[in-house]
Amino acid sequence: MLTRIDRVNPVVNAFVTVAADQAREAARDADAAAMRRPRDDLGPLHGVPVSIKDLVLTKGIRTTFGSRAFADYIPTEDALIVQRLREAGAIILGKTNTPELGAGGNTKNALFGATRNPWRLSHTCGGSSGGAAVALATGMGPLAQGSDTGGSLRTPASFCGVIGFRTSPGVVPVYPTPLAWDTYSVAGPMARTVGDTALMLAAVAGPGDRAPISIPINPAEWPEAARTPNVRGWRVAWSADLGITPVEPEVARVAEEAARTFLDLGCALEEDHPDFTGVREVILPPRAARMASVHAGLLPTWRDQMFPPLVWNIEQGLTLTATEWGKAEMARTALWHRVRTFFERYDLLLTPTVAVLPFPIEWDYPPEIHGHRVESYIDWFLLTYAITVTGLPAISVPAGWTADGLPVGLQIVGRRRGEAAVLRAAAALEAARPWAARRPPLA
Repeated sequence: MLTRIDRVNPVVNAFVTVAADQAREAARDADAAAMRRPRDDLGPLHGVPVSIKDLVLTKGIRTTFGSRAFADYIPTEDALIVQRLREAGAIILGKTNTPELGAGGNTKNALFGATRNPWRLSHTCGGSSGGAAVALATGMGPLAQGSDTGGSLRTPASFCGVIGFRTSPGVVPVYPTPLAWDTYSVAGPMARTVGDTALMLAAVAGPGDRAPISIPINPAEWPEAARTPNVRGWRVAWSADLGITPVEPEVARVAEEAARTFLDLGCALEEDHPDFTGVREVILPPRAARMASVHAGLLPTWRDQMFPPLVWNIEQGLTLTATEWGKAEMARTALWHRVRTFFERYDLLLTPTVAVLPFPIEWDYPPEIHGHRVESYIDWFLLTYAITVTGLPAISVPAGWTADGLPVGLQIVGRRRGEAAVLRAAAALEAARPWAARRPPLA
């Protein structure tokens, strides 16, 4: 993996810090342990290389959050997900690139520059877990850790032709975080196959007292679900746009073709979606409040050097009223009950992961979608953000490729805490439409 990073990373800029010496030492320890201990005593990820997103603390390894404000920060503790990966035997290769403080869907920042889409180097890889997705797509590691608020696991997975799984809040405990009761941001697995995704998830999930919203789970059911991809008889809904966003026609075509595979798998497929009316007004106030509460302290010193849309979002939060925030939360509650009722009729909801194809890397976000103006730096990923606010599990899996060779993702959404069903459906699609052998055209 280190050899592959040396050869490929200068082209795509996925890794921003490579912990080569620490990785080699960990590998030597893993070899020694494998020689003296029974196989059953080794962790489920023993010796497996994994990358960590540069928003997540890694003891002794630089963690910058993609910001000049933290350019030289070296944590003294691991985040809980990193701790669990190490306990499972994984070897940390280094840190992958992210937009500044994880804001936005184009992985570039003033500290490290842009991460390039391996399928088209002039275009974005998505974000904010863009470095993680590119590392996977280019063979610089079999597993990657990412995180997701509005689509940060799913969007880069779609743009790079890999898998990103946003689980229900609390399945993967988050620590440390200044917002311990937050249900918007989750950490989770990325991989090139559904089975690998399930294996990594099983290693990092489960309750922990430092994460008060964490929930009891049975991690053994997820690898088993990936091994038994039978969805015959399931009721599945498909929507190209959820009624909330324009979608590029080529994206809709490729995703719908993948969705129709579920007919061949024995499912009943209907075109339908919950009523997401007003979801943008559900999204914006809580997002602004989160940005202001966590990052406003940076503005006096760093404003002129920060990502302008991030500054805009923080300033929105500073002027937010309690009434505006309360209305958004009440609207979210009403939305949840509409979605809950919808899932009384369906087992899964399928959508394109993203409404657009990868766009030029110079853009912060696409100015329009199929002739419709994009209002802000988050409006082009409403298909994923709309699912975030419901708290439902959602995975992005490769649906196929456009005529000119760009990947398109299919978002599979399950019922509340229905991670096993989502993995089973993803594995069924993977078996019916294999994608793992395809690799970007890099040396």
